[in-house]
Amino acid sequence: MNEPAIGFVGFGEAGFHIAKGLRAAGITRISAFDINRDTPKLGETIRRRAEQAEVRLLDCTGELTAAAEVLFSTVTCACAKDAAEQTAPFLQPHHTYADLNSVSPALKQEIERAIDSTGAGFVEAAVMSPVSPHGHRAPMLLGGKAAARFAERMTPFGMSHEIISDKVGSAAATKMFRSIIVKGLEALMFESVLAASSYGADERVFQSLAESFPGIDWKRLADYMVGRVVLHGERRAREMEEVAETLRSLGIEPIMSEAAARRQGWCAQFGIASQFGPAGPKTYREVLEALAVQATKRR
Repeated sequence: MNEPAIGFVGFGEAGFHIAKGLRAAGITRISAFDINRDTPKLGETIRRRAEQAEVRLLDCTGELTAAAEVLFSTVTCACAKDAAEQTAPFLQPHHTYADLNSVSPALKQEIERAIDSTGAGFVEAAVMSPVSPHGHRAPMLLGGKAAARFAERMTPFGMSHEIISDKVGSAAATKMFRSIIVKGLEALMFESVLAASSYGADERVFQSLAESFPGIDWKRLADYMVGRVVLHGERRAREMEEVAETLRSLGIEPIMSEAAARRQGWCAQFGIASQFGPAGPKTYREVLEALAVQATKRR
């Protein structure tokens, strides 16, 4: 099997898990460049993850494009376009640039134009599940003229793709507008247990929900959703702000999306994620206890 040389533009949590999976699947040539590699706050984490995943950290974008043919952009939403524009001068026709970032359809199209101008292939990839624990096997929707080429190269190594269009935008739109439901439910669940537990009413709330919506373990769902907010609230808040901007561009007032962003961001400001480790809290009650401690400290 002819293995591709892989490069990661940005090496945060998503890049780490995907790279680790690809390494386990037999790809040996994996490199990454992250502008935060040598920063005091994030550098240690990036270097540790690269060592765990056996990924070679490079010094600049030029070195990365020289070492890799398939590039995965796994940066933050705010940096997606900048990352593409900074990489573009080093791209050649043999490169494939896959943008995995949770940004709007319009921004994906802007990134496509920046990459297309170099002759390289562009793929929009919408990751439709948490990257951890699925890693490189997390299901993705693909769009763009280079989607078929990307899928042909990566499917033999266990990546799960569905090509939905040769035009860029549809995959991002599918993920973005799904997020209104998923991240909105997380925010609603968090707010519900936050209030109900103050009166010892949370168990009865779950019982009542089970009567209205049978077949769902609401307590288990609360544990999972609140845990996701704790671990990823900051990133989810930024993603929902991106959703809100997209809705405005469509002439739709983003009432619910903005509210979800506020609740997701509210949790992040307490900085309790570090108390639970990478796996996150096991129950929502652990989270409520940690928030109560933080509230006491702030008085």
